[in-house]
Amino acid sequence: MVRDRSEQQLPPPVLAAYTYCEAVTGAQARNFSYGIRLLPPGKRRAMSALYAFSRRVDDVGDGPLARQEKEARLADARALLDRVRAGLVDEDDTDPVAVALGHTAHRYPVPLSALDELIDGVLMDVRGRAYGSWEELREYCRCVAGAVGRLSLGVFGTATGPGPPAVAEGADGARQAARAAEYADTLGLALQLTNILRDVREDAGCGRSYLPAEDLEKFGCSGGLLSHPPQPDADIAGLVRFEVCRARTLFDEGYRLLPMLDRRSGACVAAMAGIYHRLLDRISRDPLAVLRGRVSLPSREKAYVALRGLAGSDARHAARRTAPLEAAR
Repeated sequence: MVRDRSEQQLPPPVLAAYTYCEAVTGAQARNFSYGIRLLPPGKRRAMSALYAFSRRVDDVGDGPLARQEKEARLADARALLDRVRAGLVDEDDTDPVAVALGHTAHRYPVPLSALDELIDGVLMDVRGRAYGSWEELREYCRCVAGAVGRLSLGVFGTATGPGPPAVAEGADGARQAARAAEYADTLGLALQLTNILRDVREDAGCGRSYLPAEDLEKFGCSGGLLSHPPQPDADIAGLVRFEVCRARTLFDEGYRLLPMLDRRSGACVAAMAGIYHRLLDRISRDPLAVLRGRVSLPSREKAYVALRGLAGSDARHAARRTAPLEAAR
């Protein structure tokens, strides 16, 4: 485990690289930053490095460049991962994200292959892939969000009780680690599906549609949610509530991760997941709001969710709900 004392002795170039990544995170990821500010400094820096790289990849996919240039830049991002894996990023490298990511990969057991999956998911966007079924969309969500969940777990570690994360040993430890990765992956799917619902209007304006074609057809929306004139048999509210129900099921499964984390890591995850769960509640109450604009939470509500996470309320609730299920596994 990395101790805060050692983190205070970071070489100046590494500390500067982390400071850059934290600035990127604070400026561009408000929901994410509400969660990671609850972590100790070392883990917070590591999460910022992972976010800064992920943001770079996402920005390529969302940017105005031509497809060929986007693919070239994503290839550059993959080459950077290869350098990090090979330990070829020096402390004085001119790319602060590379320096911070390299240090994070050295200090924590983060599965860098998950970042390859993130690049794969963004390539799906760049190439205009559509999704016919939930299983196809699930593959995309697993790349762009489930991967981030597994990376985060590499920083957090798992704990069998109060105190520092435990080292997984033997068959029981291996099973616990596998379940934790599964729950982290599922929680990532829940967050991404919530994102998709929140951004329906924005994505449609960019010519993108993420909701499965089979779901759109089921609710009479095969022509799109913003079609003019609207399809006469379209049940947009029913479609949104159907996807909300799917996301809630994913949240219920993913929340089983919380009791497996140490207190501050659990608080971080509870804060981030709690914000998105509340977004889902808002969408459920007014499904057509997603057609009017981006649904969001006020800062005071995000702060309240973060405090609940720090107090451990959500982790204790998850532990009570999942204990019988875990015992039966």
